[in-house]
Amino acid sequence: MNPFSALPSQIRPGEGRIVAWSALYFFSLLCGYYVLRPVRDEMGIQGGVGNLPWLFSATFVVMLAAVPMFGWVSARLPRRTFLPGVYVFFVATLLAFHFLFLQRIEVAGVARAFFVWLSVFNLFVVSVFWSFMADLYSHEQARRLFGFISAGGSAGALAGPALAAALAQALGPANLLPVSAGFLLLAVVCIARLGQLAASAERDAATPLGGSVWAGLATLTRSPYLLAIAGYILVNTLLGTLLYFQQQGIVAQTYSDPGERTRLFALLDLSVNVLSLAGQTLVISAILRWLGMTFALLLLPLVSVAGFALLGVWPTLAALIVFAVLRRATEYALSKPAREVLFTLVTREEKYKAKNVLDTVVARGGDAVSGWIAQGFKAAGLALAGVSAVAVPVCLAWCGIALVLGRLHGKRVANGDFP
Repeated sequence: MNPFSALPSQIRPGEGRIVAWSALYFFSLLCGYYVLRPVRDEMGIQGGVGNLPWLFSATFVVMLAAVPMFGWVSARLPRRTFLPGVYVFFVATLLAFHFLFLQRIEVAGVARAFFVWLSVFNLFVVSVFWSFMADLYSHEQARRLFGFISAGGSAGALAGPALAAALAQALGPANLLPVSAGFLLLAVVCIARLGQLAASAERDAATPLGGSVWAGLATLTRSPYLLAIAGYILVNTLLGTLLYFQQQGIVAQTYSDPGERTRLFALLDLSVNVLSLAGQTLVISAILRWLGMTFALLLLPLVSVAGFALLGVWPTLAALIVFAVLRRATEYALSKPAREVLFTLVTREEKYKAKNVLDTVVARGGDAVSGWIAQGFKAAGLALAGVSAVAVPVCLAWCGIALVLGRLHGKRVANGDFP
C-alpha cells in the first residue's frame, strides 16, 4: 500500500518510496539537531551572554576553515562516500563533547566550544542534505515534493524538542548528546537506501565532483542568480541573529535555572515546528504551484516587517516570543523549501560547492556581523524598541531582493535553463 495515498496528488506513482526515505533522512537530521538546540542555547548562556558576539565570530572563522576542507573532500571523493563521511565525523565529535561534559573539564570553555561546533554542524549537515535533494529531484519534482520532504524534517523538529523538554531536567543537558548521535547514524542509513532507490541519479554518485577547493566561491561571484540568493540569505541571517540576541538577553534576565531555560527553549522550538509542519504539508506546494516563487520568497520579509514594527511599539518578552515563533515557522514552512527549489536550476558542482558556501560562510558571516551590530546597539543604549526601528527598513530592502531573485528564477524557467 502506498503510504502517501492519503496525500494530495503531488506525489505521483513511483515516487512514494524515495520521498518517504528523503523525509525520514530529514526527520533524522532535524530530530538530532533539535535535541541539541536547547542545549546549545543553554551553553550560550553558561558561556556568558556577553560573549555571544565572540562566539558568532568564532563560528564564522571555523566556517572559513571548514569550507575549503569540504571543497577538497568533495572534489576527490564520490558522493556516496563523502556524504556519509560528513555525518560520521560529526557523530565522533559529538561523542567527544559528551565525554568532556561528563568530566566537567573547563566547563565554560567547553560550553563555548560546543556552541560554535553546533552552529557549524547545523548548517553543514542541512546544506549537504539539500544539495543531495537538489541532485536527486528535478525542478518540476522539487516544486511538488520539497514541501512533503520538509515536513519530514519538521516532524523530526517536533520530536527533538519534545525529547529535550522531557529529558532535560531528568538526565541533564549533557546526556542528550548520545541521543542526537543515534539519529545522525539513522541519517547515514537513509543515504545508503536513497542511493539504491535513485538509480537514475547514481550515475554521478561514484564520480568525484572535481574542480578546485575554492570552486564554490568562484562560481558564486560569477553568477547574478547565486549572488541574489546570497543577498537573500545574508539579510535573513542578520535579522534573525539580531532577534536571537534580544531573546537570549531577556531570557537570561528572566530565568535563573539552567533546566528551566533549556525547557523553555525546547518548548519554543516545539511551537515553531508545529506551525512549520502544517505549512509544509498544506501550504507551500499550493503557493509554489498557484502563486509562484516570487510570492513564496516575499512572505518571510513581509512577516519580518510586521513583526519588527510590532516590537517597536510593544517591546515585551511576550511579543518577542510570538514574533520569533511566527518568523521561524514562516522560514521553515515556506521560505526555506522555496529557496531550496532554486538550486534545482544550477549545475551539480554549484549544488554542492557554491551552495555550501552560501549555507555556511554567508550565513555564519551574517551571524558574526549581526552579533557585533547587536553589541554596538547595546553599547549605544538601544533597547528592543530601538533595535526594531532600525530593522524595519532593512526588512523593506529584503523585500526588494526577494523580487529580484523571483524575477531571475522566472527567467531561468522561461529560458529552459535546466542543467
